[in-house]
Amino acid sequence: MAKTAAVIVIGNEVLSGKTRDENAQYLIGRLRELGVELCRIHIVPDELQAIGDAVRGTYRKFDHVFCSGGIGPTHDDITVEAVALALGVPVTRSQALVALIEAHYRDRNGDGSLPPEAYRLAEIPEGARLISHAGIWYPAIAFEELYLLPGVPMLFRRQFDALADRFRDAPFHLRQLFLSVGEVPIAAALDAVVARNPEVSIGSYPRFDPESDYRVKLTVESREAAAVERALADLKGALPAGSVLREG
Repeated sequence: MAKTAAVIVIGNEVLSGKTRDENAQYLIGRLRELGVELCRIHIVPDELQAIGDAVRGTYRKFDHVFCSGGIGPTHDDITVEAVALALGVPVTRSQALVALIEAHYRDRNGDGSLPPEAYRLAEIPEGARLISHAGIWYPAIAFEELYLLPGVPMLFRRQFDALADRFRDAPFHLRQLFLSVGEVPIAAALDAVVARNPEVSIGSYPRFDPESDYRVKLTVESREAAAVERALADLKGALPAGSVLREG
């Protein structure tokens, strides 16, 4: 079975438009590259109930779940608490994280001072594990296949990329056709080709930009390369003569 994933983006700033989400957009591409089928994206506010609902709605329903945001020392960083509540486990203080935090702030401040709020970064759901990587001082927090990652895009990408190989699955194979005609003249052909090729996914994407050099892009996708090529040949044979501008 193909591996599946869900993403939970956490933050009032995303829903209010103060911050543009970059992390879910990044995962859309990266998970596809890794051969993982992304099935859900939830964007929720910094509220215990909303985060918990999203976690309960995805945890163990998909092979991997990635949370973005709400990891930090401030009042709105409640992801750990919300996840723990959703999973029915307490929040605990990780002594391994305490040591990392103290070393990190000692190195940065020079005088060894550490505000008490910094220790919020040491809190994890009981039973979670820490996944450390060279060059990244703060580890990823994982509870089974639920991953809690920071919301800052640079940090999110670094942590995900360090984890990425553990998610790799059979790759997707994709071919594209760019057409000179709109969707109406090709609809019947698409219906027939889709019915004959249930093992592939066929998409149709019109363009209305007058400067575009094509009117519709068709995609043919599957984990089976041979199935893609069969469906592509079938599609080219079924489309109106001369309508294919180019392949990709």
